[in-house]
Amino acid sequence: MVHANRTRGADLGGADVGSAGLRGWWARHALFPLRIFLGATFLYAGLDKLTDRAFLAASGTGSLGALLRQVHSTAALPQLVALAQKSPVAVGYAIAGGELLVGVGVLVGLLGRLAALGGALISLTLWLTVSWQTHPYYYGNDLAYLMAWTPLILAGTPRFSLDAALTNRRNRHGAQLYG
Repeated sequence: MVHANRTRGADLGGADVGSAGLRGWWARHALFPLRIFLGATFLYAGLDKLTDRAFLAASGTGSLGALLRQVHSTAALPQLVALAQKSPVAVGYAIAGGELLVGVGVLVGLLGRLAALGGALISLTLWLTVSWQTHPYYYGNDLAYLMAWTPLILAGTPRFSLDAALTNRRNRHGAQLYG
């Protein structure tokens, strides 16, 4: 026989589960470590790309252009790689900028679901292009990152976030901000 309190899911947002004790607290904050890890990782990845002169070059050792030439024939979407090869420097800046926006958005919890969706799209793109040829598939990290973004897309950033603060303010002052 299963006790009724043990079948309760994690409270990810609005409902108050004040009597759930420590187990309820952990359940409500379960996604926070994942959010910190993904946000910090993507923020670091974006900064790393922006400060790496070799990565942002059109050609040469360590450049995005050289990497794109290397993976073109093994990518699941060679058309996407071919499109990126037309302007590897611009694509490099776009990837770095996207990673920065995703990292900051997830860390501070502003538009958390949108930021997580952006992270998932970056991970999906990298998996289908750069790391597609990795065998066995579980050696590549992009698919794992893609799956790690999924809970944040579904739940958003309901705790310790600007999204939560804005929701609480809206709830305190009513649905109308003016009036």
